Amino acid sequence: MAKVKKIDVSIVVPMMNEEENAPLLHEKIHQAMDAWRGEYEIIIVDDGSTDGTFSILESLAENDPRLKVIKFRGNYGQSAAMAAGFEYSTGEVIVTMDGDLQNDPKDIPAVVEKLHQGYDVVSGWRKNRKDKLIIRKVPSKIANYLVRRTTRVSLHDTGCSLKAYRRDLVKNIRLYGEFHRFIPALGRIEGARITELVVDHHERQFGESKYNITRTFRVIMDLTTLNLLLKHLTNPVHFFGALTLIFNGIGLFALIGFLFAWVTNTLTPDEMNIQASLILLMISAGANFLFFGLIAQTVVRTGEKRDERMFDLTQY
Repeated sequence: MAKVKKIDVSIVVPMMNEEENAPLLHEKIHQAMDAWRGEYEIIIVDDGSTDGTFSILESLAENDPRLKVIKFRGNYGQSAAMAAGFEYSTGEVIVTMDGDLQNDPKDIPAVVEKLHQGYDVVSGWRKNRKDKLIIRKVPSKIANYLVRRTTRVSLHDTGCSLKAYRRDLVKNIRLYGEFHRFIPALGRIEGARITELVVDHHERQFGESKYNITRTFRVIMDLTTLNLLLKHLTNPVHFFGALTLIFNGIGLFALIGFLFAWVTNTLTPDEMNIQASLILLMISAGANFLFFGLIAQTVVRTGEKRDERMFDLTQY
């Protein structure tokens, strides 16, 4: 039986409508990794391309046993593409990068070597970024500031796709929305050791950018979700309990006002009915939030007990 080679590095590349960049990126990755001399694989995820990208990738894969190509039926976004790449990867280290050649494949060995210095995540820092000021740089600076304040992960460039991860860190992380840029923050929950490395960045030569200003708003919404996860992941009942107190407090004050109006006869019957309905709504909302909090707490505790059982079993 032939011995299966151990893969050191899996390079995951989401790609959409990059027919001119695809063959060039493929060639440059091989040049960089062959010089590094480790065992590697390339996983390119076609995120619903409508041009000739997938046909080109198929032709490349026919002559390259190191290349795996995954095709999505539609455009599901960069996070979904990275998640698929993680699923099909076999390397001990996973490197992600963009498919537009703005990230330089020559930096892949550098981020891998940095990871081996004792880190779980190495994030690229496009210190000399080659993008338009208003459309890309300014929104990126705002987003990076918000991410740093929210996650307490001090990275200059959270949006850089060129990152290296240890496989055991990312294999259980579920990605959706724009969460691919928050993997270091999600890793922090698990106690990941995180650092960054200055990498090259080039102007786009072919094709069109998939970035638009609406993506910034999606990032902010996902950041709000992440903030809740970071603060209340282990004790979600605290968050829902606070909402319960707020709504029940409003309902209590409304009830006191209702009783005073009923005693003094200062409201019409219709106004009394409206106020009574609002009181019931506030109290019901508070009760529902408490119920959701108890369910969330039960789910978290169940997961913790499962992890404890798994940990105990691995000791023997």
